[in-house]
Amino acid sequence: MYGQPVAVAVWATRRARVKRISTALPTAKPLQQTRSANVKDTHVRLGLVITILMACFACPADAITLETVLQTTLEKNPAIQEAKSGLEQAAGQRLVFRSIVWPHAELGVPAGVQVGHRAGESGVKGFGLGRGALTQTLFHVAVPPSLRRGDVEILIAQQQLNVAVVEQLHAARLAFYAALYNRSLESIRGEQQRRLQENVATQKTRYEAGLADRSAFTSATVQASELDPEIESAHRAYLGAQLKLAEAMAIDAAKRSLPEPDGELQFAPMRTDVDSETAAALERRADLKLARLLVRSANEDQRIIEAGYYPAVIGSISGEYVPVTGIHREGSTSRNQDFIGSEIREKAAYTWRVVDNGKVGGAVLRARSAREINELTCRKLEANVPRELSRIANDLKTTEVRERSLAAATAAAEESARIVQQNLTSGLASPLEYRITQNGFLQTKSGLLDAIYQHNLAVAEWDRATGRYFQFSDDTTRSQ
Repeated sequence: MYGQPVAVAVWATRRARVKRISTALPTAKPLQQTRSANVKDTHVRLGLVITILMACFACPADAITLETVLQTTLEKNPAIQEAKSGLEQAAGQRLVFRSIVWPHAELGVPAGVQVGHRAGESGVKGFGLGRGALTQTLFHVAVPPSLRRGDVEILIAQQQLNVAVVEQLHAARLAFYAALYNRSLESIRGEQQRRLQENVATQKTRYEAGLADRSAFTSATVQASELDPEIESAHRAYLGAQLKLAEAMAIDAAKRSLPEPDGELQFAPMRTDVDSETAAALERRADLKLARLLVRSANEDQRIIEAGYYPAVIGSISGEYVPVTGIHREGSTSRNQDFIGSEIREKAAYTWRVVDNGKVGGAVLRARSAREINELTCRKLEANVPRELSRIANDLKTTEVRERSLAAATAAAEESARIVQQNLTSGLASPLEYRITQNGFLQTKSGLLDAIYQHNLAVAEWDRATGRYFQFSDDTTRSQ
């Protein structure tokens, strides 16, 4: 970025020289042909020189645009990757909530050796049995809320991913704007220091020629050195913004160079409609969707706990396979209690807990408290949307008015500083007057850059508050 003005200046200088060479050609035809060949050769060489200079001074090859930053952040950001893993984990958690409606099967194969004597028996017998049981819930009040809770778990993970995407993309965007701002601010202050250093050289020449006293030279030197800490501060802020960019894009600063943002901050007026955008934001913002889903999940958790008060009917089928006979049951005292052959038994059990531990232990009250807290938080977020959008809209209007005012003031301050600098060179202006005009020009130009920066930040905040970032699955109407 810093090299572009230099490359353009070189191009203009070279073209001016070529033009002077062309206009100075004599009218003799043979000599003109020779000169034309020389000029063509000069054009070729200048083209090569200009290409090399533009390659050297242009933006680095690894300069990144805002679009590249957002895309890389979306693909590689650690927080987003963790949220994606959470979505996969929620799919497994959904099976836990649905397991209540699925049958429960058991299979056992006990085997052993029977030793002992009973009337009419002698010796040692080996035996083996096959046992199976199948249990199915026929009626349970916890079944519907468990199914809904499993679906909500997936939706919560999806919206958590959306929230992580919005937060990380917004942070990367702000870091990109901060890097552009601090780099431009450093450039402005460096250009201002260059002018002040030229004034130092001028005052030194005038002092050595006896046209000015030493105080003017000292004052110019002090004025030029006053910008050193401000330039260093802007440079540190630029490096900090680069580190934030690298963190958002999952770039290891120890192995790779810090990302260089491409371009400059631009100002584009923006018209807003708070009422229509408020209605749209309430529908599409990921954090509001997540808050509503948390209310639904807490409500389903409370219903699952309260289901312990209601009766449940469970049917079961059990069977035993005996490959041999004459094997005694555990605890049997007579032959008519022994295994005679294979058998199958079915039954239905009816249970009803009169006193439920969820009520006694306060689990229901805790679930109800969590649901009420989530409801209050959700309503608070929804009520804050119009206020937030109104504040951002006012910031956009304020920065737009400020940018127009500072743009006009910057042009006037630059012209005034140029005139005073010319008068100072000829001795018609005092160093104090030059210092005042230069400081005024620096403040107005820095203020203009700050207004553009604040406007871009407000635009980014508007996009975040209205939910204009990436949208993923928002199927929150499933399993109502």
